[in-house]
Amino acid sequence: MILTDQPTTPAHHKAHAQTRALFPAIAIMPRFLWLTLLTFFLFQTACITVGPDYSPPVHDAPRAWNNLDTSVVHSGQSDLSRWWQALETPLLTELIDEALRNNLDIRSAEARLQETRARRASAFAGLFPTLGASASSRASRSGSLNKESYATSLDASWELDFFGAVRRSVEAADANLEASAAQLQAVQVALAAETATNYVTVRTLQERLRIAHANLASQAETLQLTQWRAQAGLTDALDVVQAQANVEETRARIPALETSLAEARHNLDILLAREPGSLRAQLERPEALPALPEALAVGIPAETLRQRPDIRVAERALAAATAQVGVAEAARYPSFTLSGSLGLEALSLSSLSHSGAETSSLLAGITAPLFQAGRLKAQAEAQDALREQALIAYEQAVLTALQDVENALVALAGAKKRAQALNTAEQAAAQAALWARQRYLAGIIDFQTVLDTERSLLSAQDSLASARAETILALVRLYKGLGGGWDAQRSPNAKE
Repeated sequence: MILTDQPTTPAHHKAHAQTRALFPAIAIMPRFLWLTLLTFFLFQTACITVGPDYSPPVHDAPRAWNNLDTSVVHSGQSDLSRWWQALETPLLTELIDEALRNNLDIRSAEARLQETRARRASAFAGLFPTLGASASSRASRSGSLNKESYATSLDASWELDFFGAVRRSVEAADANLEASAAQLQAVQVALAAETATNYVTVRTLQERLRIAHANLASQAETLQLTQWRAQAGLTDALDVVQAQANVEETRARIPALETSLAEARHNLDILLAREPGSLRAQLERPEALPALPEALAVGIPAETLRQRPDIRVAERALAAATAQVGVAEAARYPSFTLSGSLGLEALSLSSLSHSGAETSSLLAGITAPLFQAGRLKAQAEAQDALREQALIAYEQAVLTALQDVENALVALAGAKKRAQALNTAEQAAAQAALWARQRYLAGIIDFQTVLDTERSLLSAQDSLASARAETILALVRLYKGLGGGWDAQRSPNAKE
């Protein structure tokens, strides 16, 4: 609107008078609203809620882990929210933190949480009446006679939640909202473990490449010595050909390792929502694998069941399914509806301010299913079967969680023992390769022994690098099985 200094005219006064004529309708609206609110509270006190009331299932968790090796871990308390910090690897911590901020699965889970929160608000709105306002004008002409009419109204309708269908819907929406929050936490747990796994894979492949290149250089040196001995007539061409084959066999390992290394780096890129190749500079310089923490606590099974987000997801899904049984049951009962309107109606706009222009209506209705051929009963039975399925899924989630931890404990203890044995084997293989070369040059043994010891050394070193990686990966798997990787203080508020 543009304000001017022009003087007002009779037309201006008429327009203002017509506008003010609309407001008497607003003055009489509170009576209708008070009536609606009074009816609301009266029905709330008389309402019942059909369907089963939810109570969390009780599961007796074992008192202790069956495969707990106290030489590796103990059952004390530990903070699992940022378990990767115990590995004391700054770059790994940086990568996981970035993944938790930017990963596309995280963002998708956050969007699903926002969607569920909005759906909960929509379900909650069903507890209240709906109000709408309207204004209309009508002009008609019959011969030389012109007719005009004007009307304004406030319309309200309300389906009374007498048997609790809406309240059960809100209960289900609350459970779904909490399940979405737990699902986000589950994504965080999986993401932290997957990022750590790919980081360990990168460092392991770099170490295996180093071992392959070192053995290739050693075997190339052996080949050269063999060629010199053949030229001097101290050995025949067979030794040279065997040495050449050994070198090429080791050289053939390198491209496959390089391919796997590039793929592992690209996996990390995607986990951090980066383009493939973005992390190459940061990961170019090889670093040693993280060492096992001196103090590693796993808690007790009951703590794990409380910590695991996927169990919380299953439990909240069971709660939502239970509430939906009540929704299906309520559909078998009558529904009560109140509706009404309050407004003004006159043949001229100026007449809307007169007391005789008031109009009002109030309608109460009841609708009851009389014959549905068993459809509503079947729907209620189907929903109850879905509730039973959700209960079974919850029980399965509990057993799976316990299995994950037990398997990880076995894998960690076994990987540690394997790494210790391979460490001894690698030292022995290195000594045997050195002695074999010396004795071959002295003419004491044949060249086949040299080849065997060099191959054994390469195999032992490569296996040791893999075993050390398996130890750290088993630790990551254990932390994931325990439900570590999310912080309750930073988790989204499901009630928000």
